[in-house]
Amino acid sequence: MELTLEAVALFALKLVHETEGASPILRDDLVMDGYEREVFGLLVRQGDLATIQVKLDECIAQALNSLGGANTVMGRELQRLAVDVRQASTFEELDAPLNALKDYLKAIL
Repeated sequence: MELTLEAVALFALKLVHETEGASPILRDDLVMDGYEREVFGLLVRQGDLATIQVKLDECIAQALNSLGGANTVMGRELQRLAVDVRQASTFEELDAPLNALKDYLKAIL
C-alpha cells in the first residue's frame, strides 16, 4: 500500500510541478518531501488512516487546481475519485479507490 500511496502523491504533484521540456519530478525530489514511501509506511504501521487521507488531500487539491478546478471534466473526475478515497474508513476500503485514483492520475499525465 505504501508504494501506491507514494505513486498517487507523485502523479498528483507531477501534474502541478512538472513542465514540458524540464526534468521530470522523481520520488527523491524535494517536492515529494513528506509524501515518501517511508512516511506513508510509518503511517500505515501506526494505523493512521486519517493522516494518510489528509496527505493525499493536500496533493489532490494541488492537482485539482492545476487541472482548472472542479468545473472541468478532468477536475470533476479527479474530485469524484478523491471523495471515494476520503470515504474509506479502513485500509481495506481504501485499497480499491486508491488504485482507481492512481490509475486516473497516471493516465492524465
